[in-house]
Amino acid sequence: MIGKMPLLGLRLDELKEVARSLGMPAFTGEQMAKWIYGQRVKSIDEMTNISKANREKLKEQYTIGCMPPIDSQHSKDGTIKYLFPVRTQNSPKTEEQRHLFVETVYIPDGNRATLCVSCQVGCKMNCLFCQTGKQGVEGNLTVTDILNQIYALPEAEKLTNIVFMGQGEPMDNIDAVMGATEILTAHYAWAWSPKRITVSSVGIKSKLKRFLEESECHLAISLHSPLHEQRAELMPSEKAMSIKEIIELISKYDFTHQRRVSFEYIVFGGTNDSLEHARAIVELLRPLNKAIGGKWDSQLRVNLIRFHQIPDVPLKGADEKRMEQMRDYLNKHGITTTIRASRGQDIFAACGLLSTDRKRLSNR
Repeated sequence: MIGKMPLLGLRLDELKEVARSLGMPAFTGEQMAKWIYGQRVKSIDEMTNISKANREKLKEQYTIGCMPPIDSQHSKDGTIKYLFPVRTQNSPKTEEQRHLFVETVYIPDGNRATLCVSCQVGCKMNCLFCQTGKQGVEGNLTVTDILNQIYALPEAEKLTNIVFMGQGEPMDNIDAVMGATEILTAHYAWAWSPKRITVSSVGIKSKLKRFLEESECHLAISLHSPLHEQRAELMPSEKAMSIKEIIELISKYDFTHQRRVSFEYIVFGGTNDSLEHARAIVELLRPLNKAIGGKWDSQLRVNLIRFHQIPDVPLKGADEKRMEQMRDYLNKHGITTTIRASRGQDIFAACGLLSTDRKRLSNR
């Protein structure tokens, strides 16, 4: 596949341009879109309503771009973590790219099935509690490699929701993330409602603003502490864009319709699990009350997340009672708050563990 351009990830106008550049009628681009996004074909030869001669022309320069996962871990609760090979924007197209991997997690839950996708190999945000941040950043995923995590997923037809909460910071690869969500929601492709997609961020000024203005997908902010100094210790990105600046920016946008903003809060025992932290969260989020028409229960929520130990990190998980106290306090003060159920804890659960292990083995 090295040297050939992938068709997966191209918009309809780009597919039409591919057709025109090869001397084919423009409607061939529409045919390609239907085969790729409608039928999820794995090879150009499967596009049977395109003439054999034109398929041969396509195959000389292009490939579908579908790469199956190379490893998986199956949990007893139904969660599956897949490992996908990728070609990143920042890496040369050489055989060495076979040693770059990202993780994708399939999470079934009754009638819902959520896929947690990655957008970078590694991450430069370097959050204290994140294994991916320990890898550094090795490159941005292309639109092709973001979509391939969905396209090549064995359970793709079962998906109801997608969350950009895997490896990498979505706003640090905003062009590819926006390109992927555009195709996911486009009428000629998968035609998903943007309300089925959530994009997570630690907060990057200009890029978060762009996302808020150009996308209708849900937004999730990594909070983890309402206190500036403590959040900066946990998340160095706080120094560039503080959580107060993030809230101020979000409060300028309309969340009174179906779009939702949520806050992810990993609870660390003895660190950020006190009622004082809960009170500070209420005060921190108060400016959003006006932006969402006073309806905190429908457009704004806080997700408390259990922390599970990762290597060489001094943080520990919080006592269940402390988490329940935080949840009850926030709910009492009008902020819908839930404790997220832990999933996949009997496999490589935390982001970065499976890819770190694979990278270690491949570099031997």
